[in-house]
Amino acid sequence: MKYKYHHIGIPTTKPIKGEEYLKDYKVYHYGFENSEFGIEWMRYEKDCDLPEIVKTLPHVAFEVDDIYEAIKGKKVIIQPNSPSEGNVVAFIEENGAPIEFIQKMIE
Repeated sequence: MKYKYHHIGIPTTKPIKGEEYLKDYKVYHYGFENSEFGIEWMRYEKDCDLPEIVKTLPHVAFEVDDIYEAIKGKKVIIQPNSPSEGNVVAFIEENGAPIEFIQKMIE
């Protein structure tokens, strides 16, 4: 399995001008598209039902060719889903840290 760095997601409680809202997940995100280093800020609504570990700790995201292979045998904390068109994502917990895998379905 090859892992290609994609971004780091950092939780915040402060609104950021230009952030985008993902209604189905109750989360705002900002910055990935504007950062050459892939820094993304994540702000979660109080009633967001994502795992606390994702809402409170930074996560590192990697692109993978096969998301189901990437999560096989891992502690999956968010099952594969599609928060944006053309992407499937899933989260695992590794050594107490959240890790995101992203499989691009459309190039």
